Amino acid sequence: MLEIKGFFDKDTATVTYLAWDMAAKKAAIIDPVLDFDPASGATRTTSVDAVLDAAAAQDLDIVYALETHAHADHLSAAQIIREKTGAKTGIGARIVDIQKTFKPIFNARDVAPDGGVFDLLLNDGDEFELGEQMVKVMHTPGHTPACVTYVIGDAAFVGDTLFMPDYGTARTDFPGGDAATLYTSIQRILSLPDETRIFVGHDYPPETRGKPAWETTVAEQKRENKHINDSVDEASFVDMRETRDKKLSAPRLILPSLQVNIRAGTMPPPEDDGHVYLKLPVNRL
Repeated sequence: MLEIKGFFDKDTATVTYLAWDMAAKKAAIIDPVLDFDPASGATRTTSVDAVLDAAAAQDLDIVYALETHAHADHLSAAQIIREKTGAKTGIGARIVDIQKTFKPIFNARDVAPDGGVFDLLLNDGDEFELGEQMVKVMHTPGHTPACVTYVIGDAAFVGDTLFMPDYGTARTDFPGGDAATLYTSIQRILSLPDETRIFVGHDYPPETRGKPAWETTVAEQKRENKHINDSVDEASFVDMRETRDKKLSAPRLILPSLQVNIRAGTMPPPEDDGHVYLKLPVNRL
């Protein structure tokens, strides 16, 4: 039996998931957050420690730290999990496209755009074991080229591709993003059985709801998603998405996040004074 616990990080509106097989006590952590204060440059491990403590309380063996994509809104704590537990890091194989895009923007000379800093580069249709459960990988690009959905039993971890029905769908204006591609990816997710539980990567609760939520179903998404319910065709969705994206500002943590996340949650190497620096490229994005 698969158990799932979500951890909501209020600062970045990110949901990190601890998913584990009850019988084998094997666990995966999906989209872990490293706390970062852009004003001071300080990092903390409060968010990821809460997940690790919950795993320890259940006596779980954490075998994977999985990313649904290279996030632009939070720094990944995958490397911390790897160091503390020996877990393998995994991400969609198209992460190489993201590395190729952002390596020159940050003049990141240490980054090899081959995905080699991750233990697992995952392609559409790949499967691997989580205890007695099988994790199936769906390539679901559109938000970014590297986005994947992890399907485990009746649960689908969709990252930013879909949000709660009252918030809608992912933006598509990042490099390599595309609204028509996102529409196709969402249709793949919505072709899963209606009872499939969908676990979203963020929640931005509207005033009408107030409280964060992160679990919905395929049936509920098809019926109620404000951007892509049964009454919305591809042309209408693409027009809505592209118009909306033009009005969006860059995520607050996009520059520090991508520098860390293309390195699998590792900071850039220290400079000649022994200190680590995150760059602020001027007029590059």
